[in-house]
Amino acid sequence: MGESSDSVSVDIDIVSFGGKECMVRTSKGSVSVFICGDQEKPALITYPDVALNYMSCFQGLFFCPDATSLLLHNFCIYHIDAPGHEVGADVISSDAPLPSVDDLADQVAEVLDFFGLKEFCAWV
Repeated sequence: MGESSDSVSVDIDIVSFGGKECMVRTSKGSVSVFICGDQEKPALITYPDVALNYMSCFQGLFFCPDATSLLLHNFCIYHIDAPGHEVGADVISSDAPLPSVDDLADQVAEVLDFFGLKEFCAWV
């Protein structure tokens, strides 16, 4: 049997999402939203798990070209990041007040209002 290793190296081709990033001002602070696809199509909202951003949480799904093609053909995807978790964000100070779950939910509602989204599918 071969020797085991504690690490694995994987080469992955990055799938370009295209799209654009917007900073949406809410009553609780600014939120990063990465939009992929035609905004005339039905909305698919993603919100990543704790301590992740849209790229680190959903990259497994979007690295699959077939899934990406199917999703972008049928939806406009709005990736909403929690405050301070967007790609390239500054380190959050340990003195900074933490938003409550209600604060985060309010931010998502304000983002949906900003884009005029009344109906959507959510992936959290």
